[in-house]
Amino acid sequence: MTKSATDLMQEIIFSAVIDSIQALKTASKGLPNTLLRDLNAIHANITVADLPEEVQAAIATNVRSAFTRLLKEGYSVQPGRGTPERRAPAPAPVVGRGQRRPPAPAGRPGGGAPGGPGGRPGGGPSSPGGRPGGRRGPPKPRS
Repeated sequence: MTKSATDLMQEIIFSAVIDSIQALKTASKGLPNTLLRDLNAIHANITVADLPEEVQAAIATNVRSAFTRLLKEGYSVQPGRGTPERRAPAPAPVVGRGQRRPPAPAGRPGGGAPGGPGGRPGGGPSSPGGRPGGRRGPPKPRS
Protein backbone atom coordinates (compact mmCIF):
# COMPACT_ATOMS: atom_id res chain seq x y z
CA MET A 1 0.00 0.00 0.00
CA THR A 2 1.38 3.44 -0.92
CA LYS A 3 1.54 6.17 1.66
CA SER A 4 -0.08 9.54 1.15
CA ALA A 5 2.18 12.52 0.69
CA THR A 6 1.04 13.87 4.04
CA ASP A 7 1.97 10.68 5.92
CA LEU A 8 5.31 10.51 4.15
CA MET A 9 6.15 14.14 4.90
CA GLN A 10 5.17 13.71 8.55
CA GLU A 11 7.53 10.75 8.86
CA ILE A 12 10.33 12.69 7.15
CA ILE A 13 9.87 15.75 9.37
CA PHE A 14 9.58 13.63 12.54
CA SER A 15 12.79 11.84 11.64
CA ALA A 16 14.55 15.15 10.93
CA VAL A 17 13.48 16.62 14.29
CA ILE A 18 14.63 13.53 16.22
CA ASP A 19 17.97 13.54 14.38
CA SER A 20 18.43 17.25 15.08
CA ILE A 21 17.74 16.77 18.80
CA GLN A 22 20.29 13.93 18.87
CA ALA A 23 22.78 16.22 17.10
CA LEU A 24 22.17 18.94 19.73
CA LYS A 25 22.91 16.40 22.46
CA THR A 26 26.08 15.34 20.65
CA ALA A 27 27.17 18.98 20.21
CA SER A 28 26.80 19.62 23.96
CA LYS A 29 29.23 16.72 24.72
CA GLY A 30 27.02 15.56 27.60
CA LEU A 31 27.11 18.90 29.43
CA PRO A 32 23.60 19.96 30.48
CA ASN A 33 24.42 23.69 30.63
CA THR A 34 25.80 23.65 27.09
CA LEU A 35 22.73 21.77 25.84
CA LEU A 36 20.46 24.28 27.56
CA ARG A 37 22.44 27.21 26.09
CA ASP A 38 22.19 25.71 22.59
CA LEU A 39 18.45 25.10 22.99
CA ASN A 40 17.86 28.66 24.21
CA ALA A 41 19.79 30.02 21.23
CA ILE A 42 17.21 28.57 18.84
CA HIS A 43 14.52 31.09 17.89
CA ALA A 44 12.35 32.05 14.91
CA ASN A 45 15.04 34.14 13.19
CA ILE A 46 17.96 31.72 13.55
CA THR A 47 19.84 30.68 10.43
CA VAL A 48 21.46 27.33 9.70
CA ALA A 49 24.90 28.95 10.06
CA ASP A 50 24.06 29.88 13.68
CA LEU A 51 23.46 26.24 14.67
CA PRO A 52 26.20 23.93 15.97
CA GLU A 53 28.12 22.03 13.26
CA GLU A 54 26.62 18.70 14.30
CA VAL A 55 23.08 20.05 13.81
CA GLN A 56 24.02 21.56 10.44
CA ALA A 57 25.34 18.18 9.30
CA ALA A 58 22.18 16.42 10.54
CA ILE A 59 19.96 18.86 8.63
CA ALA A 60 21.96 18.42 5.41
CA THR A 61 21.82 14.63 5.73
CA ASN A 62 18.08 14.68 6.43
CA VAL A 63 17.34 16.90 3.44
CA ARG A 64 19.25 14.59 1.11
CA SER A 65 17.56 11.50 2.53
CA ALA A 66 14.13 13.17 2.32
CA PHE A 67 14.52 13.82 -1.41
CA THR A 68 15.76 10.27 -1.96
CA ARG A 69 12.85 8.84 0.00
CA LEU A 70 10.31 10.94 -1.91
CA LEU A 71 11.76 9.67 -5.21
CA LYS A 72 11.70 6.04 -4.01
CA GLU A 73 8.04 6.39 -3.00
CA GLY A 74 7.20 7.55 -6.53
CA TYR A 75 6.79 11.28 -6.00
CA SER A 76 8.42 13.60 -8.48
CA VAL A 77 10.82 16.21 -7.21
CA GLN A 78 11.29 19.04 -9.67
CA PRO A 79 13.50 22.09 -9.50
CA GLY A 80 11.76 25.22 -8.30
CA ARG A 81 10.48 27.77 -10.75
CA GLY A 82 11.26 30.64 -8.44
CA THR A 83 8.64 32.54 -6.59
CA PRO A 84 5.46 33.11 -8.55
CA GLU A 85 4.99 36.64 -9.72
CA ARG A 86 2.30 38.39 -7.72
CA ARG A 87 0.36 41.26 -9.09
CA ALA A 88 -0.85 44.02 -6.87
CA PRO A 89 -4.61 43.94 -6.40
CA ALA A 90 -6.57 46.30 -8.58
CA PRO A 91 -7.35 49.54 -6.77
CA ALA A 92 -10.84 49.68 -5.40
CA PRO A 93 -13.09 52.27 -7.01
CA VAL A 94 -13.59 55.36 -4.89
CA VAL A 95 -17.25 55.83 -4.12
CA GLY A 96 -19.40 57.87 -1.84
CA ARG A 97 -17.84 60.25 0.60
CA GLY A 98 -14.25 60.01 -0.65
CA GLN A 99 -15.16 60.74 -4.26
CA ARG A 100 -13.58 63.79 -5.85
CA ARG A 101 -15.86 66.39 -7.24
CA PRO A 102 -15.28 67.93 -10.64
CA PRO A 103 -13.80 71.44 -10.50
CA ALA A 104 -16.36 74.18 -9.94
CA PRO A 105 -16.92 76.73 -12.69
CA ALA A 106 -14.98 80.00 -12.54
CA GLY A 107 -16.52 82.77 -10.50
CA ARG A 108 -17.99 80.43 -7.91
CA PRO A 109 -16.46 80.60 -4.38
CA GLY A 110 -14.27 77.60 -3.67
CA GLY A 111 -13.92 76.77 -7.34
CA GLY A 112 -11.72 78.14 -10.06
CA ALA A 113 -12.28 81.73 -8.94
CA PRO A 114 -9.63 84.27 -9.77
CA GLY A 115 -7.26 85.19 -7.02
CA GLY A 116 -4.73 82.41 -6.87
CA PRO A 117 -4.15 78.70 -6.94
CA GLY A 118 -6.81 76.49 -5.46
CA GLY A 119 -9.46 79.12 -6.00
CA ARG A 120 -8.87 80.74 -2.62
CA PRO A 121 -9.01 84.49 -2.52
CA GLY A 122 -5.76 84.62 -0.52
CA GLY A 123 -3.99 82.59 -3.18
CA GLY A 124 -2.95 79.74 -0.85
CA PRO A 125 -3.29 76.08 -1.63
CA SER A 126 -6.48 74.20 -0.90
CA SER A 127 -6.72 72.09 2.21
CA PRO A 128 -6.58 68.28 1.88
CA GLY A 129 -9.62 66.81 0.21
CA GLY A 130 -9.98 69.71 -2.21
CA ARG A 131 -12.00 71.85 0.18
CA PRO A 132 -11.25 75.56 0.45
CA GLY A 133 -10.12 76.89 3.81
CA GLY A 134 -12.23 79.20 5.93
CA ARG A 135 -15.55 78.90 7.72
CA ARG A 136 -18.47 76.90 6.42
CA GLY A 137 -21.22 79.15 7.64
CA PRO A 138 -21.96 82.19 9.76
CA PRO A 139 -19.88 82.49 12.92
CA LYS A 140 -21.30 81.11 16.16
CA PRO A 141 -22.43 83.67 18.70
CA ARG A 142 -20.10 83.95 21.65
CA SER A 143 -21.54 83.96 25.13
